[in-house]
Amino acid sequence: MNEFIAYAKKKLSVDKRAIALYCVVYFFWGMLMDRFGTEIEIARFTYWWQVISCYILYMVPISLLLRKLPFHAQYAYGLVAMCFLEFGGYALQSSYAYPDNLLDKLFHIRNFSLGMALFFALYFPFGNWAIAKLYRALFKKDF
Repeated sequence: MNEFIAYAKKKLSVDKRAIALYCVVYFFWGMLMDRFGTEIEIARFTYWWQVISCYILYMVPISLLLRKLPFHAQYAYGLVAMCFLEFGGYALQSSYAYPDNLLDKLFHIRNFSLGMALFFALYFPFGNWAIAKLYRALFKKDF
């Protein structure tokens, strides 16, 4: 456990501008995805502020912990993290899945949360890639 704590402290000790960039990008990404899920009636958050708790308070720290790992490792660890988030959201009914939605029709209702977790786990490698590119473009140095 001490090894993980040391690893986490090192990974979470980053430039405050990078954290701000993660928060802004992930917030807008979350709002966009919540709106998209609502518009095509797949799923949505029960409350708009859940974007903050899920995308900023949950996904940003995980992204920081996973950054600079290979794509497959970020995806695998991200999948575990998203499974807990998706399972919890639907179990606690803080997320709403529209009945007979597109994913239900494609993969069956019993695979809905798994499908969501498989998709959203891609956020970690793609999010880290995007933030690194933006940080480099904005601040002219590597993150």
